[in-house]
Amino acid sequence: MENTCKIKKLEEIMDRLRSPDGCPWDREQTLESLKPMLVEEAYEVLSAVDKKDKDNLKEELGDLLLQIVFYSRIAKENGWFTLDDVIDGISEKLIRRHPHVFGDKKLDSAEKVLKQWEEIKSEEKKNEKRESILDGLPEAIPSVYEAYQIGERVNRVGFDWNDIKDVVGKLEEELFELKKALEENERDLVEEEVGDIFFTLVNICRFLKRDPETLFKRGNKKFIKRFKKLESLAEKRGFELKNLDIEQLENLWQEVKDER
Repeated sequence: MENTCKIKKLEEIMDRLRSPDGCPWDREQTLESLKPMLVEEAYEVLSAVDKKDKDNLKEELGDLLLQIVFYSRIAKENGWFTLDDVIDGISEKLIRRHPHVFGDKKLDSAEKVLKQWEEIKSEEKKNEKRESILDGLPEAIPSVYEAYQIGERVNRVGFDWNDIKDVVGKLEEELFELKKALEENERDLVEEEVGDIFFTLVNICRFLKRDPETLFKRGNKKFIKRFKKLESLAEKRGFELKNLDIEQLENLWQEVKDER
């Protein structure tokens, strides 16, 4: 009951902000104008998780919750649904899709739970017109996550590699095709092969059961850390990066890499 009251308090704050005598900025916002902020807040949560910063995570989760309340308030103004409807909807879905917890059915592994989840989800969506298992992918999700979801979906019908070694072999094949396209100076084909390489890399992450965005972010951070060390090393030796040729830069880079 206490948590319900706190949610209601937040909803009341948003109601006041959107009221005629509320905040001019908050009153001007629309579902479209809030989109960048929703994405930004979601990434801020992920950043806090990566940093293992519990205080920042608490704050960012609050900011993300605010976006849900904000969207729900605008929907209420349009007569679509309320925040209570949103909460009721997800509560009912969780109970419906967990019969092994809220019902008599028993499951003993995460794999079985996931299989059951998908079966229940498919039954719920059976009246939707879908001609392909790839229909219904969210249009707004980043391409990396879209590729991951494509791989997950086609896996359900057995269209997948046997193991990660096969995916790595596919990557080598795509790299060969990219080199060939570059040699032939076929711009369109080069771009197509680059897309195939991205798709294959995402599927390597899927076989590792790791989030590709997390691994990509880790790679970025690794490069940033090493490049900053390169800059520091160059400064200590009295060099200006812009005056060094690629061979000198590469030698500095190798020194940094060898430091580990």
